[in-house]
Amino acid sequence: MYFFTMTMPDETTEAAWTKLMRAQDRALSHVEAALKDAGFPPLAWYDVLLEVERAGKSGIRAIDLQQKLLLPQYGISRLLSKIEAAGYISRQLSAEDGRSQEIVITATGRQLRRRMWAVYGPAIEQAVGCKLTPSERKTLTGLLEKLTSPPADT
Repeated sequence: MYFFTMTMPDETTEAAWTKLMRAQDRALSHVEAALKDAGFPPLAWYDVLLEVERAGKSGIRAIDLQQKLLLPQYGISRLLSKIEAAGYISRQLSAEDGRSQEIVITATGRQLRRRMWAVYGPAIEQAVGCKLTPSERKTLTGLLEKLTSPPADT
């Protein structure tokens, strides 16, 4: 549970927030444009294919995928339907209870994910990697880790 105080951010916090949001927007826009220019589907498809592939042969439940991707339920349902219709994933009844569905990547889905990475990886390098020294990348990673870590229990 989060409790917020009414403290307003100082100028440096506000500036950091603004720069972080702009950097995210520019990097994502660059990656999305690179994928589109190469004739690939949106980045969200890659994210789904990657998580489903990581889940292995048994697949992953939609609710678990939704939590990994931080998408709303209605958004993940539509996205999965589109990816399934394209033949990149399939849904199977769960071996555990026979009622829920497991999402599994197809061979063509694995191929698409690898082809997309051939564009996505260099786009990340161009948007972030080549703009920072190795030391700066390490520092940025540490700072972002602090921002994404769960709050400490008090």
